[in-house]
Amino acid sequence: MTLRSLGRDEALVTVCALLLLLGLAQGLGFTHGATLMTRTIAYALAAVSLSFLIGQCGLVSFGHAAPFGIGAYAVLIAGEAGIREILVVLPLAAGAAALFCGLTGAIALRTRGVYFIMITLAFAQMAFYVAASLSDYGGDDGMAINGRSTFLGIKVLRSETSLTLLCIAMLGLALFMFQRLSASRFGLMLRAARANESKVVALGLAPYRHRLIALSVAGAVAGLAGALLANQVEYVSPALMGWHISGELIVMVVLGGIGRPVGAVIGALVVTLLDESLGHLTEHWRLGLGLVIILVALMRDANVRSLLRGAVR
Repeated sequence: MTLRSLGRDEALVTVCALLLLLGLAQGLGFTHGATLMTRTIAYALAAVSLSFLIGQCGLVSFGHAAPFGIGAYAVLIAGEAGIREILVVLPLAAGAAALFCGLTGAIALRTRGVYFIMITLAFAQMAFYVAASLSDYGGDDGMAINGRSTFLGIKVLRSETSLTLLCIAMLGLALFMFQRLSASRFGLMLRAARANESKVVALGLAPYRHRLIALSVAGAVAGLAGALLANQVEYVSPALMGWHISGELIVMVVLGGIGRPVGAVIGALVVTLLDESLGHLTEHWRLGLGLVIILVALMRDANVRSLLRGAVR
């Protein structure tokens, strides 16, 4: 397999790298490794979906935490209703998040630029306050989940390693899907509309519909990410829909390179590692993250992968 073919099979390479990292962590006796990887991959999954929106559509959503949190709440609400089957919970989380993005996107997509950013933030804050008002599910304080989801009635996800493997599989599928979408006519339409929407409309095409579908698909993937994170921490609160989560997802995308789904995975890894390393030293660890962002922005292509290429050379 050549380097060029590896570049085309980014999803496979990413999955293999994560499996190797998981095996290495367990081999070295790093018991916290699987937990850390699960959290990282959950955020990476949400960041990958946002990277697709920004890179293919030019849509910078500052409300991407809303579908992320909705996916988490789907796990909580389904669990309280006695539904814990993962084959039901994951589609439910994805569907609820996609529905939210579809309904709000129908309005938000009528705006552009900073107005789109602000209206997505407004919708996310509305979702935040709705979640905070759900007194039956903990209100503003949130609520613990009564056990993780099951697979065919078996509690396999009680094992942190099993949950991590599920997250890796979901991330690999998402990367493959977005890669195929980007290479399809659908992706070509999105990029054409991003470059010159008036010409696309003049040709009799409908970029609005394509963008709405893209927004719903990205929301569904973010919902899956939220559902996976909820299973890992076994706790859900409105904070998952907060604007700071949306900000962190954008930071992950920027660090890895806008429009590069695998780069978003690297960005999520960087943010998580900074949280783990600096978070134990000071509660102001985001100052360190800010310095990293400034350094990356000043470097060529403004992404971590460029730094890695420069180091190899």
